[in-house]
Amino acid sequence: MCGIFGYIGKKNNAADIVLDGLKTLEYRGYDSWGIAVLNQQLDKAKIVVKKKAGKIGDAIVSDLPKSNFALGHTRWATHGGVTDINAHPHLDCTGKFAIIHNGIIENYDEIKKELLLQGHKFISETDTEVAIHLIEENYKRLNIKRKQSKLTHIQVFVEAARTAFNRFKGLSAIIVMDTETQTFVAAKNGSPLAIGKGKGENLLASDAHALLPFTKNVYFMGDGELVFVSGDEISIYEADSGRRKTALFSKLSWSVKVANKGRFPHFMLKEIFDQPQVMESILNDSSSQINLFTHLIKRSFGTYLVGCGTAAYACLAGTYVFSKIAKYHINFAVGSEFGYLVDFLTPKSLVLALSQSGETIDVVDAVKKSKDKGAKIGALVNVLGSTLYRISDYKLLLNAGVEKAVVSTKAFTAKLAYLILLAHNIVGNSTLGKNKLKEAQIAIEEILSIDNLRKIGELVDKIYKQKNIYVIGRGLSYPIALETALKIKEASYIHAEGFAAGELKHGVIALVEKGIPCIAFLPNDETYGASLAGAMEMKARGGYIIGISYKPHEVFDFYLPVKDCGIASIIPSVVIGQLLGYYLAVKRGCDPDKPRNLAKSVTVK
Repeated sequence: MCGIFGYIGKKNNAADIVLDGLKTLEYRGYDSWGIAVLNQQLDKAKIVVKKKAGKIGDAIVSDLPKSNFALGHTRWATHGGVTDINAHPHLDCTGKFAIIHNGIIENYDEIKKELLLQGHKFISETDTEVAIHLIEENYKRLNIKRKQSKLTHIQVFVEAARTAFNRFKGLSAIIVMDTETQTFVAAKNGSPLAIGKGKGENLLASDAHALLPFTKNVYFMGDGELVFVSGDEISIYEADSGRRKTALFSKLSWSVKVANKGRFPHFMLKEIFDQPQVMESILNDSSSQINLFTHLIKRSFGTYLVGCGTAAYACLAGTYVFSKIAKYHINFAVGSEFGYLVDFLTPKSLVLALSQSGETIDVVDAVKKSKDKGAKIGALVNVLGSTLYRISDYKLLLNAGVEKAVVSTKAFTAKLAYLILLAHNIVGNSTLGKNKLKEAQIAIEEILSIDNLRKIGELVDKIYKQKNIYVIGRGLSYPIALETALKIKEASYIHAEGFAAGELKHGVIALVEKGIPCIAFLPNDETYGASLAGAMEMKARGGYIIGISYKPHEVFDFYLPVKDCGIASIIPSVVIGQLLGYYLAVKRGCDPDKPRNLAKSVTVK
């Protein structure tokens, strides 16, 4: 969840560099933020910390000392409330070490009791503070033996951090700074961490794209690895044994520009508008991965789509797509539940995991359990070098570009597009699949026109004060109804629920009362008549009917047109849902990029 960033190099504005890095990573958590710099202007270097509860906003760090060595953190709270004191970084008793942390130390209570008996003083409620005091205690013990063992100060620092990290249970990534050696030690298990190698400077960050302003030479740390970083050295070790490893750096092809909002007021809106270009990129994808994944699906004895949140709804849509186009039965499970369903997997099984970040712990955990059963793993993932990307046997990159808004949009449509291509490819009709996606691309462009956006604005003005919104669909439109409801919920905080239209009469319709907005997806397929009947049933109970369809109907109180693109109609349809979520959020004074209580990459259970 949390964003962590560190800089060491030749520049003396490290605090500003780290602040910019945290702004880039703030979508990972925005409960609080903090920066620690080494004041090198004193006779004895000292760590100076500035940290605050709340979003970074227009924060400045001009009051921090000039330094070439700093680290920072933006928090999604787990242990301890959202307060200045609980914000990271945390210091040890002596002020010699500072730490930032992403994840949870599950056995912190046991370690804390030991440290209290040893005289350590704690000022926060966090599990993270336990880590820095344990490193301090380890350092103290090892330093006493340093002369006899002929260890250098650096070796003592590395060993103190390594033995502490090995004590932790749970999934964590840490970066520790040391005043004496003026170096970093970082380690990870589960939570993501990337190392950037620049010219006379080195950096660390939760997400690699935060490193782009400085370098494209990146090392994606694996689980159970520890790294030592100075201004001119990066050394990788096995955390459990301490053995040195060879670091193979990747050369990123990403552009810095894709991470900027440009002319848009929010990343969410920018990323909605990115979708025609994303579709174009997918249509131009000439890689062999689609053919490879087609072959894997054909050869498997049981294929399972797994994802969480928005990705889960893409998986559910995939079950309909493969059934309708390829006449294939593909199973679906929510990622957080799939780990309890792996007992039937065999080496003939194929698990296709869908994720934007590739770091969603529920999906990663399910994939690891599936691998233990011998199943083959394929990943449809947006982030090169992510944990899911690395641990999967086969990878298909989504080509959606960096997605920074917490509310996912373009990664979802990219998943749908690739699932449609794969299903058509299975029956040897990839041309038809691409033609339908091209139609969807044109339909998205029409939806993003000024006239259409004005119409959506008119609807938002009518419904933004509502406490409840209901969304219905059948067949392929059912997952789109679920996803539309999720966009509205997470962006605007209006309680929205998606339902299978046929389930209305089985209990759901009891919720409908006079004036409640009811959104109905009515595409030009076999579900149209039955879904229209559901809309009429809600209308009869006083519902305000919003029709999203290829043609108007008298039952609609408000009509939003969407072009008929056959099976690919789900893509422009969901874009309307995304826009509703965005504009409802803005109208209600919410920040659509940073919804309360949420973070972009869910790396804790």
